[in-house]
Amino acid sequence: MDLVHPLIETYAAAYTSPEDPLLKELYDYTLQHHPEARMISGPLQGKLLEMISCMIRPHRILEIGTFTGYSALCLAKGLPAEGRLHTIELREPDALQARTWFDRSLYATQIISHSGNAREIIPVLQETWDLVFIDADKPAYIEYFNLVFPAMRQNGFILADNVLFHGQVLEEKPKNKSARGIQAFNEFIQQRTDVEKVMITVRDGLSLIRKI
Repeated sequence: MDLVHPLIETYAAAYTSPEDPLLKELYDYTLQHHPEARMISGPLQGKLLEMISCMIRPHRILEIGTFTGYSALCLAKGLPAEGRLHTIELREPDALQARTWFDRSLYATQIISHSGNAREIIPVLQETWDLVFIDADKPAYIEYFNLVFPAMRQNGFILADNVLFHGQVLEEKPKNKSARGIQAFNEFIQQRTDVEKVMITVRDGLSLIRKI
């Protein structure tokens, strides 16, 4: 299901600043070589992530779900010189592939890669987060939120990807496990009074959640 008309997507991309050469190379390589290339953020959403990070100027970023590294490189562009981005990927081959792109970037020393289960890694990082990007297994979104929220600074932001999940959240009873997880997360966030939230209908949906 196309949530946004393809011609609108193309038009929006045409009026968006182009990605830098390394990001374009990463994007093209992923499309050509990764069997799950559809998971990559891509130029339009990537630029949105970059813009949000540059507006916030976070000192500490956490990304849950590295994939091939595109979104991490976009988010890293808002880091000050002393800033750090921790990114966690369950699948070691993807984590290793992403690291090769990080090491070629301007942010090689600022991006810290972790490979393994985020549930085990997050509690030992002992950081105060300014910005968190959740883009991993959808049924665990609520668990990830609960793990990071106590360590978020006041007015810190959590970005949750795929919150429209290909339009399947519109179904009364989604059959897909991931769609059910996303719908449960959306309802969980909607009921909270300790955050401000807005759902953006870009790509597959992105929720911006601010801790108040």
